Amino acid sequence: MKIYRNLFALALLLQVCACQRDKNRAFLPGTYTNSATGEYSTADDTLVVEHAENNNFLIHRHTGFNRIDNGKLGKREYEKEEWNTIYDEGTKTLMETRKGRLITLYPDSGYLKVGKRKYIKN
Repeated sequence: MKIYRNLFALALLLQVCACQRDKNRAFLPGTYTNSATGEYSTADDTLVVEHAENNNFLIHRHTGFNRIDNGKLGKREYEKEEWNTIYDEGTKTLMETRKGRLITLYPDSGYLKVGKRKYIKN
C-alpha cells in the first residue's frame, strides 16, 4: 500500500512539473513593450517573441527613440534587431546567443526582463 501511495505522489509531482514547464513555454510567444525616458533620450521598445523549433526562440526587437538636446526633443529614429535565443528548462530563462543577454521570465506577473529592463506582455 505504501508503494502505491509513493508512486502516486511521484506521478503527481511529475505532472505538476510538466504543467509548470508548459506554462513558461506557453507564456513566451507574444509581444512585449517597454518605455523609458532619461536625460538624453526617450525610447519605446517592442519585443516580438516567436517559437522557432525545440528550445529555440526568435526575438524581433523594434526601437523608436528621440534624442534630447538642450531640453528639446529631436526627430524620431528607429532601429531593428533580431535575437536568436535558447530556452533553458532548468532555469526557465532565455539566453541570447550572440551577446549573451539573459532574459528572465515572470509569467505569473505578465512580464519578462532583459537585464534590468522590464517588458510587459500585451
